Amino acid sequence: MSVIEHLEALRRALIVIIAAWAVTTIAAFFVSGQVVEWLVSRAGLKNAIYLGPGTFVLTRLQVALYIGLIVAAPVVIQQIWWFVSPGLHRHERRLTLPLIVASIVFFALGVGVALYALPLYIRVLNSFAPPNVTYLADISELIGFILIMVIGFGIVFELPVVLIVLGMLRIISSRWLYKNRVWWFLVLGVAANFLTPGVDPLTPLLMFVPLYFFFEASALILKLSGR
Repeated sequence: MSVIEHLEALRRALIVIIAAWAVTTIAAFFVSGQVVEWLVSRAGLKNAIYLGPGTFVLTRLQVALYIGLIVAAPVVIQQIWWFVSPGLHRHERRLTLPLIVASIVFFALGVGVALYALPLYIRVLNSFAPPNVTYLADISELIGFILIMVIGFGIVFELPVVLIVLGMLRIISSRWLYKNRVWWFLVLGVAANFLTPGVDPLTPLLMFVPLYFFFEASALILKLSGR
């Protein structure tokens, strides 16, 4: 493909992604109020407050945008793979569909883990407050924190797919991964600590353990495939 053809393909992919996101966001807005109510309950909080008359409407819009992105994720991932596939060999393109499915599954897994661990995160963060200090949850800040964490987990859990694709493109190899295993161990540990709240050693393990398992599994898959 020429540069112009690549740009045309990129433009088409972006149009499809934006259109899918817009449609799912509009649909999600109608249920965003119930989602906000569920997220507050899931966080283990009885009530949340908002300080401005239009704050809750903006919060619902924010939730709709994120829900729209999550629901449209299969389309987004499919378009990304469609754009990347011309750079693959014919036998590698046969893996496109399995990799699309894997990308969707790992993204959903990351979202699920984030929502499952949400009460623990809130409890750990609030445990640092003294007894005479009460947490009043501002709805916009709370929802913003939850949504960023959910999307962050979904993206980070794409690690095995990214490693396998880079291996397919021969940008990295299993030998390189094993050679730099110690550095990967440290980087994943630092990332887990940054992306999880609290200073206790147990909370970051919720992210670090699956990420390191993904790393080892990806390196093994590349090794077995001769890369």
